[in-house]
Amino acid sequence: MKSTSFLCLIPLLLFISSCGPKTPAPDSTAQPATTPAAASTVAEPAKPALSCQLKLGFEAWEPYQYTSLDNKPAGLDIELVQAIASQMGCEIVAQQGTWMDLIGALKSGGVDLLLGASVTPARQEYAYFSDSYRQEQFVLFVRSDDVAGYPQNTLADFVGSGKKVGIISEYYYGAEFADLFKQETLKPQFVEASLGELNLARLLDQDIDGMLEDSFVGHAMLRRKGLEKQIGVHSISMGNTDVFVMFSKATVKPEQVSAFNQALAAIKADGRYNAIVQRYTH
Repeated sequence: MKSTSFLCLIPLLLFISSCGPKTPAPDSTAQPATTPAAASTVAEPAKPALSCQLKLGFEAWEPYQYTSLDNKPAGLDIELVQAIASQMGCEIVAQQGTWMDLIGALKSGGVDLLLGASVTPARQEYAYFSDSYRQEQFVLFVRSDDVAGYPQNTLADFVGSGKKVGIISEYYYGAEFADLFKQETLKPQFVEASLGELNLARLLDQDIDGMLEDSFVGHAMLRRKGLEKQIGVHSISMGNTDVFVMFSKATVKPEQVSAFNQALAAIKADGRYNAIVQRYTH
């Protein structure tokens, strides 16, 4: 499917001082007194300053990426990239948008990284890619009452029989889909949208016959909206594919991507990666 400037932050030193009434100068022969007040003036060690800031663009794609009830970025992908950034000594600054708008922002350097991306030749013109950090599987969701009437076994058979499929603009669904989408006779069978919820509404209204969506995301959407009986999964699947973090070439250097990959390997080695994933899969 579906980037990162590193801005140095100036460390802030915190000074703690206490004030009190003046007292007469002590006799030069007297030993200096140690009092609780004097001890309290000792400053705590300063926390290490963050060395970079990562401008993250994310879309509403629960449970991978979304805004929580307390208005903060949340989700599996968000937690993973936050753990990686922490390992790097970096801060995440996130902004939400649609995937299509975020792609434009990545190209221009308005954001520095996007999550859950697939590698394509077109994207490699303006983006670097991290090592793979998880897999995803796109499947075809259809109206439950229509499953028996859709005997097709492949996406090509499905759209070739005149069925329409809802997709998200600028998503990459794999090589099979790409080959079909570039055929002029079949392209009209694919109906584009900016959000998965729009495809879901079109499916319920029978404007389309199916919708391609990540299996994890699609089931979460149906549970959230109470549509598990009305919408089901067809046997057609795009298979498992690796996904990556995509970095803007306008703002990010290759060595910074390398540092990101090293941090990803570190959180996999020490168990933090598995701990985050298990919270979402169990």
